[in-house]
Amino acid sequence: MLAAGFGASNLLLYAFVYTPLKQIHPINTWVGAIVGAIPPLLGWAAASGQVSLNGMLLPAALYFWQLPHFMALAYLCRKDYADGGFRMFSLADASGQRTAAVALRNCLYLLPLGYLAYDWGLTSGWFCLESTLLALAISGTAISFYLNGTTKDARRMFHASLLYLPVFMSGLLVHRVTESEQQMTIENSVKIVQMSSSLDTTEEAREEKRMKRRPPVAYASVAPFPFLPAPSYATP
Repeated sequence: MLAAGFGASNLLLYAFVYTPLKQIHPINTWVGAIVGAIPPLLGWAAASGQVSLNGMLLPAALYFWQLPHFMALAYLCRKDYADGGFRMFSLADASGQRTAAVALRNCLYLLPLGYLAYDWGLTSGWFCLESTLLALAISGTAISFYLNGTTKDARRMFHASLLYLPVFMSGLLVHRVTESEQQMTIENSVKIVQMSSSLDTTEEAREEKRMKRRPPVAYASVAPFPFLPAPSYATP
């Protein structure tokens, strides 16, 4: 039911919100990014029957990726969009700087995704490294577009976006941590905690035995003779 709900809501969002907005307001690009990000979330819900934090990683990647991708496309084809009556963000940005700024901001949002995938136990550390380098590469093209504002730089960013997504998804697949590996990691962590607890308990038992072996000194708290010191006992 959850997956069916996502599918139905995405269909309604696409047909009755995103499509009309194309000729009404530039916000259509952001709404379209939501539409494009829902399918992997739908798949996660269908497979697991729930929506978890881990299931948000790929939708987040798709959402942030779509902004530089379509900002570059909208800038390159702004005349065609204008002729077709579409209200795109780039049509009111002749210099391309605002368009590039939006693209750059969302490229930077891609940077922590690799670390989150590793930190949440979805992938190995290699994916963290590769994803970060990939995000830095597409961010570099966005910076170039922001500084220069040329069609050539916009096209370079568009090509980088075409490369980013398949490489990101391939890395996510290659470096994924399977459920059995995750379970093994959890079991090893539990064993380490148990061993640490056992060592603490053993140390406490040894200390208790050591205390029991100490000779009583209460009776010798006062010296039997004024000119002699009170006896003391060395700890065994």
